[in-house]
Amino acid sequence: MSASEISISAESPLQDDVRALIGELNETLLALSPPEYCFHMTAEEMAGPDTTVFVARRDGEAVGCGALRRHADGLGEVKRMYTRPAHQGNRIGGRILDEILTVAGDEGLTRLVLETGHRHDAAWRVYERAGFKRCGAVLDYPDSDYSIFYEKSLTP
Repeated sequence: MSASEISISAESPLQDDVRALIGELNETLLALSPPEYCFHMTAEEMAGPDTTVFVARRDGEAVGCGALRRHADGLGEVKRMYTRPAHQGNRIGGRILDEILTVAGDEGLTRLVLETGHRHDAAWRVYERAGFKRCGAVLDYPDSDYSIFYEKSLTP
């Protein structure tokens, strides 16, 4: 599969196939971290005005997602990044992250942050390739052994 066969666009998370993708993401996270350290957003929360959801599709099938959630003071948060296992290794996560970075920059956000799990080394590689650096706890996330935090400054 080539990267060119994948389309990525902002879409509603309330579509059945996107809800299914979010359900798979939740199951994956719960298999890797205790429930109290899984910081899910529901599809309804993701559909709020402060969040833009990006969906990667191959031949119409939803195969990956990610979201940009906006906070006060020019801060954005990368949320709900996931690529179905059969499609991993094709830089889909990196392309979704590129879309998030583009929108964040276009909107004048000055910093992006994220929380990811302590056992998600594939995700770490995606974030680090995009210039994110590890940092301490962000927003209202608890500092724990189950979370890894990243940040990236955006130049206006």
